[in-house]
Amino acid sequence: AQSFGFDETPDQAEAIHNVIKDMTSGRPMDRLVCGDVGFGKTEVALRAAFIAVMGGKQVAILAPTTLLAEQHAQTFADRFADWPVKIAELSRFRTGKEINNAIKGMADGTLDIVIGTHKLLSPDVKFTRLGLVIIDEEHRFGVRQKEALKALRAEVDVLTLTATPIPRTLGMALEGLRDFSIIATAPQKRLAIKTFVRSEDGSIIREACLRELKRGGQIYFLHNEVDTIENRRAMLQELLPEARIGVAHGQMHERDLEKVMRDFVAQRFNILLCTTIIETGIDVPTANTIIMHRADKFGLAQLHQLRGRVGRSHHQAYAYLLVNDLSNLTKQSQRRLDAIQQMEELGSGFYLAMHDLEIRGAGEVLGDNQSGEMLEIGFQLYSDMLNEAVRSLKAGKEPDLAAPLSSTTEINLHVPALLPADYCGDVHERLSIYKRLANCESQDRIDSMQEELIDRFGKMPDAVKALVETHRLRIAAKSVGIVKIDAHGEAASLQFMEKPPIDPIKIITLIQKNRQIKLAGQDKLRITASMPDLAARVNQIKQTIKQLLA
Repeated sequence: AQSFGFDETPDQAEAIHNVIKDMTSGRPMDRLVCGDVGFGKTEVALRAAFIAVMGGKQVAILAPTTLLAEQHAQTFADRFADWPVKIAELSRFRTGKEINNAIKGMADGTLDIVIGTHKLLSPDVKFTRLGLVIIDEEHRFGVRQKEALKALRAEVDVLTLTATPIPRTLGMALEGLRDFSIIATAPQKRLAIKTFVRSEDGSIIREACLRELKRGGQIYFLHNEVDTIENRRAMLQELLPEARIGVAHGQMHERDLEKVMRDFVAQRFNILLCTTIIETGIDVPTANTIIMHRADKFGLAQLHQLRGRVGRSHHQAYAYLLVNDLSNLTKQSQRRLDAIQQMEELGSGFYLAMHDLEIRGAGEVLGDNQSGEMLEIGFQLYSDMLNEAVRSLKAGKEPDLAAPLSSTTEINLHVPALLPADYCGDVHERLSIYKRLANCESQDRIDSMQEELIDRFGKMPDAVKALVETHRLRIAAKSVGIVKIDAHGEAASLQFMEKPPIDPIKIITLIQKNRQIKLAGQDKLRITASMPDLAARVNQIKQTIKQLLA
């Protein structure tokens, strides 16, 4: 921790603390760390890897591109230089012999940390004492690939890092199926990246590049077509004779690609003409302008990731999204470019992911579909059913799939129970309050809702009091399994569910002690008493429920 060259942000410290707690808890970790590009997720991974290795376990780090795997290998080698830790990299930058040695080292346990691309998922890769799997940029991997990693060992800790989680992952985190940490605080002196959407024009490109070159910086020029990249190079050379231009794309020989990237980091080039191979994790603090050709062809997360390649130090960074014709964009492209332009503040990756979740739906939890059964029943009901199942499993009970949602108690107190229009005038506001009251799961929540109503709209009329009391009774009735309450001036009846969660002896004792309470059929109690007003009816039912719980 002392060899970390920066101050930890509060969120970063919290994420590190949570990861350490998970790893030492005795049960497998499954934590998603969501932090924006350049907010220090790699440091969380380094600390986790250190703990695993010192605990005698192997660590597998999965990265989506060879460039990112190479960069991680460098970072890990630097940070672990003072420790007896053996690190290997599995990517096409390594020779066949090096890869075979690494695979052998994993299998016989002599290697501690292995960093690799999809090669890590191939069947010939075996571990002896795998303890931690770190998936970097998880949105770049398919569901099957991530499940394959978890299947390596049921006892493996899984740490997932991403700036823009795919909807399915984000949905699972928000539902409580996965632990979740957000790193939302930007490192000190970090500035938001200024983003411009423009029609493509030589003068704009020249102006943007010269501004960067004059302050001694470097530029990414993104041209995502390998066939025409050399033509683009010739155009740029003509437009900017003073610049030194390097080219990087995925079809180059690995040695050439490695050399170009090393030269760019060493500032031998000041413009890198490249494809989306630079999309993930590349960290060059001196590169602070990115120009994207045909920006309308990219997805939202992709635009955000690419923009995050610049602005990784305290200099002001610029992103130019160039399109052929601003007036002829498709509606979808326009929406994407608008969203990325609006969300240029630091830490907006999480909001973009939420935006994506709203557009695409959250996918299946157990299958590998990105958008599943939810469409049949709607997001709200799906979430409620999922929450109910998660709650049952956490309490050690089997979820009741035949009756996935416990039915709400039907209550009729024979008095008006509503928000009158002269108390709360706005229809949408009234609907919102009804929904919030229906979602209250405890008496404390009802208390705070009652305080809010008095604070916002004044003294509660009788109809509103009846509405609040009805919801109090609903929560109380749930604990004893009452599904229907009907109370009027002379009598009240309480109907129980098929197998109520209380001892039948208690009901018999209640009837023996109170002469006005009788059984009316197999599942119904009848209370005969004078209850002229709301307060008397509520009080009578509450007393009865209290005696059943005693």
